[in-house]
Amino acid sequence: MTVPPKFDRNDYVEVDLQDDRTPGETVRILRELCEWSQKELEAKTGIPQTTISAIENNRQNLGVERTKVFAKVFRVHPAVILFPNWKSDAAQLAIHE
Repeated sequence: MTVPPKFDRNDYVEVDLQDDRTPGETVRILRELCEWSQKELEAKTGIPQTTISAIENNRQNLGVERTKVFAKVFRVHPAVILFPNWKSDAAQLAIHE
C-alpha cells in the first residue's frame, strides 16, 4: 500500500472566499476552465448558446433544471453553481488554521 504524500500548504493556491459571484458567473468560470466555447457548451447541454450567454451575463435566471444539466456536464454538485458564495464553517476554520 502506497502512503500518500504529506500535505503541504505551499502546493496549493489560496482562494479568496470573500469573492461574490452569481450563478451565471460561476457557469462562465466553469466553462472557461473546461476551455469550451458557448457553442460547445450548447452541444453538450442542449441549452441554446443565446440562453447560455444570457445566463452568464445575468440577464436570465439559471433555474434548478438548467443547473442540474450544467452540473452534470461540469461534473460538480448543483450547489456549486446555485450557491457560489456559500461558506461552510469547516472552510472558514481551515483558512484560519
